[in-house]
Amino acid sequence: MELHYFEPFKTKMTEPIRLSTREEREEWIRHAHYNMFNLRSDQVMIDLLTDSGTGAMSHHQWAALMEGDESYAGASSYEHLKETIREITGFEYFLPTHQGRAAENVLFTVLVKAGDIVPGNSHFDTTKGHIEYRKATAVDCSVGAAFDITNEYPFKGNVDPEKLEDIFRSHPVEKIPLVIMTLTCNTTGGQPVSMKNLREVSELVHRYGSLLFIDGARFAENAWFIHTREEGYGDKGVREIVREMFSYADGMTMSSKKDGLVNIGGFIGFREEELFRRATTFNIMFEGFITYGGMAGRDMNALAQGLKESTTEEYLSYRIRQIAFLGERIASYGIHVIRPFGGHAVFVDALGFLPHIPREEFPAQTLSVELYIEAGVRTAEIGALMADRDPVTRENRYPALEMIRLAVPRRVYSDNHMQAVADGLGRVWARRKEIKKGMRIVEEAPILRHFTVKLERSEFTVHSS
Repeated sequence: MELHYFEPFKTKMTEPIRLSTREEREEWIRHAHYNMFNLRSDQVMIDLLTDSGTGAMSHHQWAALMEGDESYAGASSYEHLKETIREITGFEYFLPTHQGRAAENVLFTVLVKAGDIVPGNSHFDTTKGHIEYRKATAVDCSVGAAFDITNEYPFKGNVDPEKLEDIFRSHPVEKIPLVIMTLTCNTTGGQPVSMKNLREVSELVHRYGSLLFIDGARFAENAWFIHTREEGYGDKGVREIVREMFSYADGMTMSSKKDGLVNIGGFIGFREEELFRRATTFNIMFEGFITYGGMAGRDMNALAQGLKESTTEEYLSYRIRQIAFLGERIASYGIHVIRPFGGHAVFVDALGFLPHIPREEFPAQTLSVELYIEAGVRTAEIGALMADRDPVTRENRYPALEMIRLAVPRRVYSDNHMQAVADGLGRVWARRKEIKKGMRIVEEAPILRHFTVKLERSEFTVHSS
């Protein structure tokens, strides 16, 4: 008889959760202009807005904090992190940044200019924002299966090589400074990229003389899916898989707030010294000196330890299993979710949940609000609000999928919390036909609007079919 599964850690400290009433939550979300980012943390019972920087650090990481070297230049903490990144990723050169979007800012300042094309697999919001801010264009080359929520294709994060080659054939290579592969691909449901696809894309990109960069925020979760889903990798260790993954790329960016298991931090990894040297100027301008770059020494120490912990089989097995547990519990109510389950979140199909809410009234945001009111659970909209407006026409963009993302912080919540989330969503599902009004925008920023947008209930009653 096998032992019942349990989390591979125990609790040393707890943080109380304020149990709110439905009436309080209705008032709070109205004052927040129906924007989840405007809620205070004490107004949320279970916070699944993001898995970025919201995880719990281990006692080894807390101990590492105390040994941080805060020297402005040449700190031992920098050397420790540098060696850890080299050991795990294989990149010889790196620049620390305060988080992932800062890494994108530095890298794109070096490589991307107006009129450029940057292909990839469903760029995430900040990535696309940085590209479009520079008057360049992000082109999605994801495989078709990525947009079919019921398709059980195991690597929906893959780039379609034919789509990518079409881009190279139809544009001068100097207009395509790099291709970005996001591992795992957040926008399409935390879906992994296969090693086979990485090899194919790498060969294609380098044949045309461009660069391949990996957004490695969730690289360890991607490695686990290769280990468990891809033929020929079941007997290979996670770190061996990680090294091979990165061997196909010219560099990487990372928000360390995900698979770095820390609350702040990021970095850029480089294969070649020349590109590293070009980037150092902008790292100094935007972030700080090249041996701290926006991070305290103590945070670099914690990150070095976190990278080691996130690339262990024990941790990853627990992490992926908890996401699947939440997904199965939600699906048991008959609710459509993206399958197979991804690495960091469960994505719920808002169009199938609220088919009577028009897309121009943001059904995913509507569903996110209803779940918060019902159960005090904060989630993120991954739909038309996040897709933003077309930079030329200024019309709303409506992506193929309209979802809410339930992103689970690492080592924070128990399976009982996951069950409560599923039950809350199940209660919304039971009354879904009673939800008659969507959302309309009152005020929005010209780019990355979803972070600060102000909304109100739509003026018109929607009649369900």
